[in-house]
Amino acid sequence: MNKDELAGKMENAKGRAKEAAGAVTGDKKMQGEGLAERVSGAAREKIGQVKERIAQHKADRERDAGRREAGEDPATTRKSSSSSDDEDVE
Repeated sequence: MNKDELAGKMENAKGRAKEAAGAVTGDKKMQGEGLAERVSGAAREKIGQVKERIAQHKADRERDAGRREAGEDPATTRKSSSSSDDEDVE
């Protein structure tokens, strides 16, 4: 988890609390601000997740390039990893 994901989670939680407080008190403005913070937090969290995936992909490519330079076949030396994000399982 990187700083964007963490900040997004915090902003999302803060927005949820503000939105709930606005709903309880009947303050539509506060409720709207909470909703905006919640959506902004969710977006920032997703940006952080994308950054993590990009960094992982870059690290994988660099590792494979090093293996090719060493005369190894990256496809046969790569550690198998299955991710629910990358595969559909039925």
